[in-house]
Amino acid sequence: MSKNRGSCLIRGDGGRTVRGLLDRIGDRWSLLVVAVLDGERLRFGELQHRVPGISQRMLTRTLRNLERDGLVHRTSYPEVPPRVEYELTDRGRTLIGPAVALAEWAVDHGPAVEASRARFDAGRT
Repeated sequence: MSKNRGSCLIRGDGGRTVRGLLDRIGDRWSLLVVAVLDGERLRFGELQHRVPGISQRMLTRTLRNLERDGLVHRTSYPEVPPRVEYELTDRGRTLIGPAVALAEWAVDHGPAVEASRARFDAGRT
């Protein structure tokens, strides 16, 4: 039995709920987009400029998925030329704390993980 009672939440329904959401927010771009939108409302071009390396297609796909999940709100203004802005929803803002905690864990433990990988890989050759 795990010492952490919360781990039963991970195993709950065979992990389907957790896997489904982690697949979405754990993809290459979603957390970066969420982090850039933290406290800001941005137009598509500005958002693309602030997420280094993301293509227009991937940003479009990522924003649609985040909007579908209720994490990002899209506002379209009937102007010429059209103006569209994106911002985090209340639910999307609740993701910032866990994302920062995960990023802190990665920074704190990254060097040890890299060292473990190097030792493992050296033993496999």
